[in-house]
Formats: sequence, C-alpha cells, structure tokens
Amino acid sequence: MLQLSTVTDCLLISNAQSACSNELIQKEKVTLCFNVSKQQPFPSMRVSTLRVPVFDDPQEDLYKYFDRCADAIASEAERGGTVVYCKNGRSRSATVCVAYLLKHQGLTLTDAFQVVKSARSVVAPNPGFWTPLR
Repeated sequence: MLQLSTVTDCLLISNAQSACSNELIQKEKVTLCFNVSKQQPFPSMRVSTLRVPVFDDPQEDLYKYFDRCADAIASEAERGGTVVYCKNGRSRSATVCVAYLLKHQGLTLTDAFQVVKSARSVVAPNPGFWTPLR
C-alpha cells in the first residue's frame, strides 16, 4: 500500500515508491521531496527536490548533512510539507527526521525517535547513522 506517514504537521516519511506517487504528493500538499539516497528517483511532479547522496551503509557520513537537512525541512514548513524518503523508508530517512526533531523541535533523542517510530513503525536507523545522533 502506498503511504506517506505523518511525523509532524510539516514532515512526512516514506519509502521511494510512495514518495514518487504524484497522487500522494498532491494529496498531502508536499512542496519538497527530500531523497536520502544515491539511486532512488524523484516524483515526476513539479515540486522542489533535494538529494542527500548516501547509501544505507554504516560507513557513510550522513552526519555531515544533518544541519542542512534539518534547516531545509524547517524552512519548507512555511510553504508546505516535506516528505523525506529513501529506498525502504527505514534507516536514512528516519535518521534525517530524527535530526530535524532534535534540532528544530527540541526533543530528546529518545522522544524524537519515538515520534518517528510512531509515524512509521518499520524505522530502524543503522548503527552508523544512530551513533552521531547521540
């Protein structure tokens, strides 16, 4: 089933297949598609797009993108919503959502992770992404 899961009123998380559904993008009023992968496509709809080119590999340095990602999501909140996605919507995208909640919502790591996990139950950042969140 295609679905964009709501993390906050301006932030959604998803897998690539759902995030590339023009129907869902339109329905959820998404204005920014944040692709946290090197290979996954963007939707064909005309929306703003950003790519963080990392693989789901504990050796990848996703940390260096945390501030840029969190700030872009916060900035987009004034215009509409952001969907953050990776191939399966489990590790890379979840990590970026947690980083946003830490920086711009002032949540603790435990609370931020629980918010994301409540929105999308399959989230599980890999150890290489989890450690820098601490």
